Amino acid sequence: MTILGIDPGYATVGYGVLETNGRQMISRGYGIISTEAGKTLEIRLKEIYEDMLVLIDTYHPDCMSVEELFFNTNITTGIAVGHARGVILLAGAMRAVPIYEYTPLQVKQAVVGYGRAEKKQVMEMTRIMLGFDKMPRPDDAADALALAICHAHSSSSSLFAKQ
Repeated sequence: MTILGIDPGYATVGYGVLETNGRQMISRGYGIISTEAGKTLEIRLKEIYEDMLVLIDTYHPDCMSVEELFFNTNITTGIAVGHARGVILLAGAMRAVPIYEYTPLQVKQAVVGYGRAEKKQVMEMTRIMLGFDKMPRPDDAADALALAICHAHSSSSSLFAKQ
């Protein structure tokens, strides 16, 4: 199964692609989609949407694992991220890719085994689980890989049942 993990944003969208057979996970690629500050929100959203379609067409994922919104104190930023998340979900729907959504707590639980783990712990476990010598960079890409790992773990019991 190929999983496309997505860490939504409107300035930076992290992505990570994992191949898994339920027993092992291999990274097929990771990186970011970035949009230029100063451009209008609608242009940035259009760019995210188009780049998401390219990612989906390149990797042909069986599913997407997308982080649910987490609002900090800046509601304006949260709304813009919500818009970006919407076009990300739309891109998946337009290519008929099933979408699974996870909270940060669920990702931490799946990757570290503790829902209140620190970001540094999640990143280190992601590095170890995927056999990287160094931490994947930037952080948005590492977060997207963690989202893909989260889905691999949450769906692995159904994978074993099908074999």
